[in-house]
Amino acid sequence: MIVEERFVTYINSLDQGNAPLLSEIEAEARRTHVPVIRKETQSLLKLLLSMNCPRRILEVGTAVGFSALLMEHYNPVECRIDTIENYGKRISVAKENFLRAGKDNVIRLFEGDAAQVMKGLLEPYDFIFMDAAKGQYIHFLPEVMRLLKPGGVLVSDNVLQDGTVIESRFAVARRDRTIHKRMREYLYELTHMEEMATSVLTVGDGVTVSVRRQQVCPEERGSRDEETGIAGAGQQP
Repeated sequence: MIVEERFVTYINSLDQGNAPLLSEIEAEARRTHVPVIRKETQSLLKLLLSMNCPRRILEVGTAVGFSALLMEHYNPVECRIDTIENYGKRISVAKENFLRAGKDNVIRLFEGDAAQVMKGLLEPYDFIFMDAAKGQYIHFLPEVMRLLKPGGVLVSDNVLQDGTVIESRFAVARRDRTIHKRMREYLYELTHMEEMATSVLTVGDGVTVSVRRQQVCPEERGSRDEETGIAGAGQQP
């Protein structure tokens, strides 16, 4: 638990809940021990979708399709969602859930390893949600950057690993040290990329929200400088 449990309980008590079918799918997933995004993360996604209104969304890690359906439902604009899953048992459940929701025509599920699937994707995305194998985030990043358009948003879930990411690798169980090391590499890389503006949030199990910076053309920069009274390069103040 990253944030004191009482705070989380109180914050979640303010949540207005989801559409009935989403609540049903979420309950089914929890009963069968399939991890779905936490209530706090759901609220954050709804906020980001309302702010950005993305037309094309990529999700890395479908599970049973809950988060893809949530993003489609709470996005204020019509959108297309591509989602990737590698675990066969979950793929069949996700497909069934997309049919139940009548969204199999707008949510396209790619089966296979995300690193390979992404190499075959060409169109840029406005919004990418990463919720797959945590030790693979650092390996997914080059393809994510290729697919994320300028101004696009990248959300990565479960990045603080119940708080263990701040620990020394020697304080982490040996079986978890590779994931621990790779997640720290991912967080460092993401927060130090010049083309990205990133915030690490203690929401749920830790979430990063990154925006790919848009280049500003010299003419636009000059007009902004004139409006603000800032001298441009080579100009006298």
